[in-house]
Amino acid sequence: MESVAVNNLGLLLHDAARLLRRRFEARSKDLGLPSAQWRLLIRLVREGKAPQVRLAELLEIEPISVSRLVDRMVEGGWVTREKDPLDRRVNLVVPTRKATRAFEELRGTAEIVFDEALAGVSPTDRQVLIAALSTIVSNLSGPPQSQDCAAPACETAP
Repeated sequence: MESVAVNNLGLLLHDAARLLRRRFEARSKDLGLPSAQWRLLIRLVREGKAPQVRLAELLEIEPISVSRLVDRMVEGGWVTREKDPLDRRVNLVVPTRKATRAFEELRGTAEIVFDEALAGVSPTDRQVLIAALSTIVSNLSGPPQSQDCAAPACETAP
C-alpha cells in the first residue's frame, strides 16, 4: 500500500470514528448520559456485569477514573455495585433496569446514525467495509509483530 494511502487510512478511520461519536452524542443527549457514561453502559450491558478493572480495560481509561464514573452512575440509578462472590475484594458493576432500557434506546439511536453514515454505500460495500474493519481489529488485537517480520512470514517461521 502506498504511504499516501496509509496516511489517508489513519486519518479517515480517526475522522469517521470522531464524527460517528459526535453524531451519536447529539442524538442521544436527551438520555442525560455524558459520552463516557453511555460508553460504559454499552460495554456493561454487553458484558452483563463486570469488575471495575475490566471496564477500565474495555474503555482504555485508568481504574480510578472508572471508579469515579461508576460513582456518578450509581447516583443516577444506572448501575449498582455488588461484591464478587468469588473474591469479596472485587466490586462488580451491574446494570439496572433503567440502564437496560436506555441501552435499547441507544441501540436504536446507533442504527439511525449508522444509516446516516452509510447512506450511498451499497450493501456489498457495507459487507466489505465491515469485513475489512474486522480484519484490522483482529490484526491489531494481538501483540505487535516485529518490524522485520511480516505476519504471513512469521506464521511459517520456525
